[in-house]
Amino acid sequence: MYWIALCPSREDERTAWGWRALRYTPRVAAVEEALLLEVSTCERLWGGRRRLLKQLLGKSDVLSAATWADGDTSLIALAKLRSQMQGRDLPAKVPDDLSLELLSQAAEHVATLERVGCRTWGQLSELPRAGVSRRFGAVLVDALDRAYGQQPETYDWLTLPEDFDMKVELTALATSAPELMWTAQRLLSQLQVWLQSRNRGVLALELEWTLDLRRIDGKPLPPSEMLEVRTAQPTQDMAHLRKLVNEHLTRTPISAPANHLRLRSLETTPWGGRTTSLLPEDNKKGEALHQLVERLSVRLGENNVLVPQMLQDHRPEKMQRWVPARHNTSQPNPETSPDALYPPWLLKRPIELEVRNNVPHYQGPLRRPVRLYRIETGWWDEGKPVFRDYFIARSERAGLVWVFRERPVAGGQARWFLQGLYA
Repeated sequence: MYWIALCPSREDERTAWGWRALRYTPRVAAVEEALLLEVSTCERLWGGRRRLLKQLLGKSDVLSAATWADGDTSLIALAKLRSQMQGRDLPAKVPDDLSLELLSQAAEHVATLERVGCRTWGQLSELPRAGVSRRFGAVLVDALDRAYGQQPETYDWLTLPEDFDMKVELTALATSAPELMWTAQRLLSQLQVWLQSRNRGVLALELEWTLDLRRIDGKPLPPSEMLEVRTAQPTQDMAHLRKLVNEHLTRTPISAPANHLRLRSLETTPWGGRTTSLLPEDNKKGEALHQLVERLSVRLGENNVLVPQMLQDHRPEKMQRWVPARHNTSQPNPETSPDALYPPWLLKRPIELEVRNNVPHYQGPLRRPVRLYRIETGWWDEGKPVFRDYFIARSERAGLVWVFRERPVAGGQARWFLQGLYA
């Protein structure tokens, strides 16, 4: 058996370190001040003990460093960890020469045992078992057996929660967005560890802060306020989420000082990972387009950052509409793609042309080298059906233009309109 005991340098990261450890072994337990990991059954999957330790304990961008020690049993590893944290030198002979103070089950009996000259694990193991059990309890004897590997070690193993939901108390009352953001960054870092451990990407999350006051100027306040943040694509990139959350928070009023902050995941999806292609165009550096669109939509307003959306309609002016870019994640439908002969510049409103001797004019008479098609549609739209014949025509001064003839109804005169221009 091979056990690792580790203690995070920050107590509020203890849960996140447990989630990180679960990426390498399913046997992780929170015992007193430390996390205990049994890795003998899975270390070969990570390329051996040394590589596993390097990945587990290597530098992390989201978690602070942790103190660690290892041993053949969990109690040996835990005792070595405590000795290291207390600044003690390890004895030459482990575990026989380990101090009794490093064994939790013996800590309350140290003074009594020292009076009979028993100061180490080895000396305790040499005492009569029946007498030790009768005087100090069977718990101490069982712990000693487990420390020496003479009994199996069983713990309540940690499991990853199905959803991320963490609430922390603020170190001081927060009255502004920057003060809330400082704690939100810590929660986002722990969210990233959970996402990596579950191999998922987040699509929506919720921040909720608890208000410290119930009334302001005699007006009742809700117990808490919340903010929902959504992304266009699943992500594990906390740098982008921090920017996005910060943009939302700076535009969200806080009714009263807050004393607690909660972060929970609303929607996640299986994570496909990042592109690792050898082709440079598949590994573009910098901020992704959808991330820029999300931040600009929050900063400028959703109705000010728009993208065209294709629609199924035969009328050119009805073939697309402009929608908020942040919520438009659909792919173009090939069936609604414009024809190659459509002009690149479509006028917002068609311009009626002057007709002389049955010839339409736009900066000179138009010659019609190509007739495109005829449409009869729109009878369902406000009772105004469309009957048109489209042409590509040439103007002496404007070049190629896109025009249509509105077919007359009941003997009326045909009208001509300019609807598009070619470069």
